[in-house]
Amino acid sequence: MAVRLQREAFDAAAEVAALAEGRTDIGSVVTFTGLVRGEADGRALASLTLEHYPDMTEAELLRIDREASARFALAGSLVVHRYGELKPGDPIVLVVTASQHRQDAFEAAEFLMDYLKSKAPFWKKERFADGTEHWVDARESDGLALDRWAQAVTEK
Repeated sequence: MAVRLQREAFDAAAEVAALAEGRTDIGSVVTFTGLVRGEADGRALASLTLEHYPDMTEAELLRIDREASARFALAGSLVVHRYGELKPGDPIVLVVTASQHRQDAFEAAEFLMDYLKSKAPFWKKERFADGTEHWVDARESDGLALDRWAQAVTEK
């Protein structure tokens, strides 16, 4: 289980190969790569800047990763999240989950992304092609996705 914060782009295939190398206990690997969209609210996006406090962000990502490991039968996981100024089409986040069976890997990847979208302490600024910019507010849909996981715990 690992998390990494970085400015530079990542190589998803190389990250998966490193996680699975020499492992015979892994029957499935699920990856999710998030990309910077080219528009927001119907307007052309020039860039997205992510700011964070490194120690706080790393601690929260580690907490989320540990929670995923406690909920799902994972053989391994990796979260790589970029920060700094990113352009449309740039990779922004990579989530890799590995398990003996696909259901745990799929659910853990979805769980991690839902938490990253709603709880990871990043501040996002959108800069539009027309030169205007604004800080991104939390979306209601991200909170609803997170609520589903809280409900799943209470139903068990």
